[in-house]
Amino acid sequence: MSESLHNWYHERESAWLYGKVAATEPDPRKRQLFLSLAAAAQRQADKWEQGAASPPPPFRPQLRARIIAGLLKRVGPRPLRPALAAMKLRGLSIYDSTGVSGHPMPTSVSEVGLRHKGVSGGNLRAAVFGVNDGLVSNVSLIMGIAGAGADSDIILMSGVAGLLAGALSMAAGEYVSVRSQREMYEYQIGLERDELAEYPEEEAEELALIYEARGMPLDRARALGHEMIANPDHALETLAREELGLNPADLGSPWGAASSSFFAFALGALVPLLPFIPTDDVTRGVTLSAIFSGAALLGVGMALSLFTGRSALRGGLRMLAIGAGAAATTFLIGRWVGAIIA
Repeated sequence: MSESLHNWYHERESAWLYGKVAATEPDPRKRQLFLSLAAAAQRQADKWEQGAASPPPPFRPQLRARIIAGLLKRVGPRPLRPALAAMKLRGLSIYDSTGVSGHPMPTSVSEVGLRHKGVSGGNLRAAVFGVNDGLVSNVSLIMGIAGAGADSDIILMSGVAGLLAGALSMAAGEYVSVRSQREMYEYQIGLERDELAEYPEEEAEELALIYEARGMPLDRARALGHEMIANPDHALETLAREELGLNPADLGSPWGAASSSFFAFALGALVPLLPFIPTDDVTRGVTLSAIFSGAALLGVGMALSLFTGRSALRGGLRMLAIGAGAAATTFLIGRWVGAIIA
């Protein structure tokens, strides 16, 4: 397929998907935004078709687009934002904020993106969950091995193996996840850069439509859009935020995510293992491991209340109950398996 036909197909499929999003969007203002974006994509498709050396084949959406369209009918566009962003649909940032409820609309170029520049607690939250995963996973493993009647050396080796296996698995999973996400975002931003260089007026109009959907008068939205397009670097950042819902400065580091996950999991998994390092007394080791793990679970649950806004004590007791339940279950299963093997 020639470049013109490839671009025609991309714009034609975008127009088709915008229409599907609009058909499932209950908010009239948002629906009108996607209808306008569909019309703009169709105009671009018509331009590519006119410049093609041969007529394009009959349009048929690819399977992925048809699946997304089917899901739109069932769950609506908001839950499908990541899938729609992967298809390079614009205007998805309207689901972050509509210009009300504490997020006033920008009135100048300098105000655009200010609300995106706060410090995120996402890394801290991920670290707390990583510690919790390691803690619950390894205390359950250790209690299961202890319940089967193993001596302290076997428990220690099993705990170390569980720590390393879990931490490496978490690190590998985070690396692949963040790397794949970053590649997708870089690809989308690259396409946005190419389109900004090729037809800036159309990009300015799409940006204006997004601001109009958020409540800004269309004339003012168009003026603001043209102001932003005048500065290519600022324009690309703004288009990535407002059309794609991405923050170019916060795409994430695969190695950073992998190392954070590894050390967070290892830290949590080390807590129930510590009592077995200096002792051969299994009963003493199990007792201290349960005490250390219970205190850590209580602390993790209370720390998570920073992100949930719930009672710290209630969150701590709930996490303690969950961890204790998992440890007790594996201990009983280990005792049962140990009795059968013996």
